[in-house]
Parts: sequence; structure tokens; C-alpha cells
Amino acid sequence: MNLSSVPDLALILFAPWFLILSVLFWVYPRQPRNAGRRLFDIAALVVALLAFIATLRWAHGYADRQYGEMWPQILATSAGYGVYLLALTIAVFVRRAVIR
Repeated sequence: MNLSSVPDLALILFAPWFLILSVLFWVYPRQPRNAGRRLFDIAALVVALLAFIATLRWAHGYADRQYGEMWPQILATSAGYGVYLLALTIAVFVRRAVIR
């Protein structure tokens, strides 16, 4: 099996790091901790994950394979990670502005 042809390989490899980032997003700030905040946090984490997966698959298919067999994985991982961080960053600022 050629792992460079598996578009979701980055999801498997980044799962521990995404878990750490997601827990930090969930825990901080500690207050307020109400139902609205929990619902917002769950929605933000789901959106970030779905955006990551969509970007991962798009970038894997978009990558020009003339640069090597691993280039699709490299491009997909880089773009997907950036989108995941962007989604969480936007969620932090929206949460700060909306939920007080």
C-alpha cells in the first residue's frame, strides 16, 4: 500500500496534536462555563475538524505530483493544519465577543 495515496493520513498523524489543541480550546478560559458556551465550543470544534478534512482532501487532489510522491501529503498536511488553526483562532475571538 502506498501511503502517499491516502488523503486522510494527516488526520491520523495529527490526531494527538489536534486533541491537545482542542482540549486547550475547551478548557480556557475557565469561566463562564454554561450550556451556551459548551454548545458553541462543540460547534467550533466540529467546524474546525470538517474544515480540516475538506481542505486535506482538496489539497491532496490539487497537488501536482510531478514534485514527488509525497508532495500531495505535504501540501495537504500544511494546508489542513493552517485551516484548523484558523478556524480555532476565529472561534476564540467570536467566543470572546459573543459569550461573556
